[in-house]
Amino acid sequence: REASAQSQAVIRAAGGAVVRAADDGTEVLVVHRPRYDDWTFPKGKAKPGESYEDCALREVEEETGLRCELERELASTSYVDAHGRQKLVRYWLMRAVAGELRFLHEVDDGVWLAPEQAARRLSYSRDLHVLDGI
Repeated sequence: REASAQSQAVIRAAGGAVVRAADDGTEVLVVHRPRYDDWTFPKGKAKPGESYEDCALREVEEETGLRCELERELASTSYVDAHGRQKLVRYWLMRAVAGELRFLHEVDDGVWLAPEQAARRLSYSRDLHVLDGI
C-alpha cells in the first residue's frame, strides 16, 4: 500500500522565468537540457519540506549560476513525467541580482531571447502559458 500511495503523490517542482532588460524590450532566459534534448525554463524538484519559492530560487541558481529575486508568481504547469508520475511545476518571474550565467547541473546551454523568439524555441507548449505572464 505504501508504494501505491507514493506513486500517486504529486511531484512538487518549481522554477523561474528569469528576465532582463534589453535595448528593444525584455529578454527571458531559456535553457537546454541535454538529457532530454529540450529547451525550457530552469526548474527542478522540491526537496522534502522545501517551499516552492525556495525551490525555485535554488534550482535557478543551480542550473544557471544566477542568484535571483522573485517578482511575482506566473502560471503553473502540470503533466505526467517520463516515469508516469503527476508533476506540478510552479514558476515565478525572476530577476538576477548576483552571479554569472554558467551551466553546471543538468543544463548545458542557455540563451536570452525576446518573448516572441522564446515562444519558438521552447520545446513544450505548456511553457507558453508561463511565457504569457512575462
